[in-house]
Amino acid sequence: MCLAIPTKITSVQGNYAYAETMGIRQKINIQLIENPMPGDFVLLHAGFAIEKIDQREYIFLNHTLNEMIKDDENKPRI
Repeated sequence: MCLAIPTKITSVQGNYAYAETMGIRQKINIQLIENPMPGDFVLLHAGFAIEKIDQREYIFLNHTLNEMIKDDENKPRI
């Protein structure tokens, strides 16, 4: 199973872009998506943008991911 993280592109430079994921800025590969632009929302897997998503889906996935992290922090450590 794979995990793709919702990410927002902030700038584009050739085949790469800078994107922000949960407050972390990183360089990503954008060769797998069509016409990437700053402001686009994408799913990121292993450093590659693999699919464009709309803002509504980005917000939902970001919220879900944050809830998963929060739930994990509340679980007792074994």
